[in-house]
Amino acid sequence: MRPAPSAAAPDRPRVALFVTCLVDLFRPSIGFAAIRLLEAAGCTVEVPKAQTCCGQPAFNSGDRATAEAIARQVLDTFEPYDYVVAPSGSCAGMLRRHLPELFDTDPVARERASVLAERCHELLGFLVDIRGLKEVASHFAGTVTYHDSCSGLRELGVKAQPRQLLLGVPGVDLVEMREPEVCCGFGGTFCVKYPEISTRMVSDKTADIAATGADTLAAGDLGCLMNMAGRLQRQGSKVRAYHVAEILAGPGAGTATLPGIGERRR
Repeated sequence: MRPAPSAAAPDRPRVALFVTCLVDLFRPSIGFAAIRLLEAAGCTVEVPKAQTCCGQPAFNSGDRATAEAIARQVLDTFEPYDYVVAPSGSCAGMLRRHLPELFDTDPVARERASVLAERCHELLGFLVDIRGLKEVASHFAGTVTYHDSCSGLRELGVKAQPRQLLLGVPGVDLVEMREPEVCCGFGGTFCVKYPEISTRMVSDKTADIAATGADTLAAGDLGCLMNMAGRLQRQGSKVRAYHVAEILAGPGAGTATLPGIGERRR
């Protein structure tokens, strides 16, 4: 029998953090920042050891068999929790919007996936929309511009939530790009399949970032941030890139001394 979600009181839900592959391998500090924010929002947070990928690379590449196998592992790992939260609109969008699609020929698994999908959320959307978080105990000195990732924005409606919390952080001067909703050109495997187009897209994005005069770039997806940070550094820019969770988690999460994405530790 599959374990049911906990009977925890609504003011202390049991939340599974879906760490994501990129965070696990390239920027674990984002995962720790996410835990700090979730705990501050009154959640009991666990990081299931059995978790792997959300299956999006295989899904987007048409490898249905691999994507389905990963999805079954996701179901078995995350069904016991009240919520599943990912610091990535891309991975959260895969879980919430596409997981049930993988089980068209298996109605039982499709129902399981549909039920789980309803409990899956992107981090900032969860904090603001589900937990009602209005401010965080943080401070960050800098002029920040925010990039809206495609999946978080278009699949999950994440736009106002990170800005609402950033505007409440002492020291943050939030300035908008001319086109914050335009894709950065990463797109997972897109940047590998179409490098010339991807490079043009990220160059347009870095020009938009530079035009704001901001010294800090924030976003909610590490893939986007790695792409933009890499291009900024190759162009000799001094703009530093951070996941929005790293800014919001505050100095207690080590953000004050944390190098920007792609920077060497000093």
